[in-house]
Amino acid sequence: MRRHAVLWSMVVLAVAMLVPFVIVVLNAVKTPAEYATGGPLELPEGVSLDGVIAFWDRVDFGEKLLNSAIISGSVAVLAVVVSVCNAYALGIGRVRGRTWVLVVFLTANTLPQEALVYPLYYLADAIGLYDTKLAVIIVFTAIQSAFGTYLLTSTLSGFPRELLDAARIDGASKWQALVRVVVPISKPTLGVLFVFFFIWTWNEFFLPLVLLISNENQTVPVALGVLQGQRLMDATMTSASALLGVVPAIAFFLLFQRALTRGITAGAVK
Repeated sequence: MRRHAVLWSMVVLAVAMLVPFVIVVLNAVKTPAEYATGGPLELPEGVSLDGVIAFWDRVDFGEKLLNSAIISGSVAVLAVVVSVCNAYALGIGRVRGRTWVLVVFLTANTLPQEALVYPLYYLADAIGLYDTKLAVIIVFTAIQSAFGTYLLTSTLSGFPRELLDAARIDGASKWQALVRVVVPISKPTLGVLFVFFFIWTWNEFFLPLVLLISNENQTVPVALGVLQGQRLMDATMTSASALLGVVPAIAFFLLFQRALTRGITAGAVK
């Protein structure tokens, strides 16, 4: 009885989460006349992609999509690499003062972006990286790897020492032990971090808005926010922009859901 109650609760929660998405999809395929006549909850008479096409052409969405993919993919890969190297030193290497180092990483991860925007803007402008994708990649690699280091350090601190001792007896260096022993065993956890880092970076708005002012460098969330702020879209185009903005992140999540499931399962078994 209790299990059925939990199941129905999850079904109700899933429906409640899907309803707004369904409404956005319905309004994205309406014509402005249908929206003006029937409102946001009326079913469309047919499928009209005029709003999607108009938004795509107006913001050059393909370019913005590529920018977001390059930035998010680069940050996800680099942040995982930096996190695993830091965690290997702190969790397995037992660096002196590791607790304070972790406190610094955790504190850095809790700083609001509003407190970081001016020094980051000043530094990027001073070294000639302002209004470049590289600046955003460097910034978010540091931000995401702070969280990744904190998480992986606690995971690797319980790593089986017998495996490392066996690798050392076989003549493996510390770097070889990391690449050939630690990383393969930690793949599920690293996969989870990769997915989270990609989606978190994809959804970032404030720092990319400040650091990327050129139209050709803007990401998807920035393009959506700028166009909506200029009040250049009707209701159907706004729904189309919201749909196009969220679909790539959902597709990426579904593509890597197996890695995410393996990581969560491995953590639960451990």
